[in-house]
Amino acid sequence: MTAILKAAAFASALCVFGAAANAADSVSVQLDYVVRGNHAMFFVAKEKGYFAKQNLDVTEIRKGTGSPNAMRLVGNGNAEFGFGDLPTLAVARSQDVPVVALAAVNQHSPLGMIALSSKHKLTKPQDLKGLTLGVQPSGSTYVFLKAFLASNGMTLDDVKQNTVTPPYENYLLLGRVDAVPGYIDAEVPELEAKAGGPGSLSFIQGSDFGYTVYGSGLFTSQKMIAEKSDVVQRFVNAYMQAFADVIKSPEEAADIIIKANPEYGPKKDVLVKQIEADIKSTFFGPETKTNGIGWMSKATWESTTKILVEQGTMKQNIDVSAAFTDKYLAGANALKR
Repeated sequence: MTAILKAAAFASALCVFGAAANAADSVSVQLDYVVRGNHAMFFVAKEKGYFAKQNLDVTEIRKGTGSPNAMRLVGNGNAEFGFGDLPTLAVARSQDVPVVALAAVNQHSPLGMIALSSKHKLTKPQDLKGLTLGVQPSGSTYVFLKAFLASNGMTLDDVKQNTVTPPYENYLLLGRVDAVPGYIDAEVPELEAKAGGPGSLSFIQGSDFGYTVYGSGLFTSQKMIAEKSDVVQRFVNAYMQAFADVIKSPEEAADIIIKANPEYGPKKDVLVKQIEADIKSTFFGPETKTNGIGWMSKATWESTTKILVEQGTMKQNIDVSAAFTDKYLAGANALKR
């Protein structure tokens, strides 16, 4: 081989090696349920190239069938990142599912109880006594329901249960149940649009009646943190940049969701209302004032698990310091300085 051919071959090899070295890390995301406003960060980060700038290729953002299943899928390595109810993550940890919270998107739980105002006026938890509730025993809403009732001196014996399948809000609209647990930033805007507009729903939020826990958030697996910590940091960097954009412009965020999910085109107003409900009620709290959006603290995690254990939702306590980490949020915040 001539010197020129050898040089060309060497240069070609370097290009191949360089391309391999710079290849984006492929990751996937598992959502807790159908697409909602508080899922916007994933789509915004992808559409605006924030993931690409972090050398990440998000190959899939999969819809889910509930937070417990999302925890299991991420814990088993079927997806690298997930989004779901953080009290449910605590329960999953107590069942040896190896997932770790990365950001508390909802600083206050957006969960509450919903009824049609034309049939039942909900002003306090005791108004639920004797009503037929639509429940999904395997979902995060059931975790909430049991803890919420216990927080207010009640048990499941005080209500009637009707096991339903998602979307169980439809059972409320059809009059088959009197009330359902649901999210102020998800079901309420969508249900309100179907039920007759503003004032058609009666809603009490759990955080106003003793259910003082985190809401939903971003999480990953222990394995990802142990083996691919740099990938986790880069993902959080992109996600938090998108989070700020979503807060700044709910309309733009809704448009981006629809671009990735055209079937949601008719629901733009609902998506915007979902995001606006979060901005008003759940994205911000004492911890975010000091440390920025998404922040978590050991004290609040301990409070969350204490409520779940005392009320029988979680059978045993967990090491909360292993259930969450603010390391990556701190890293993402450092980039802004």
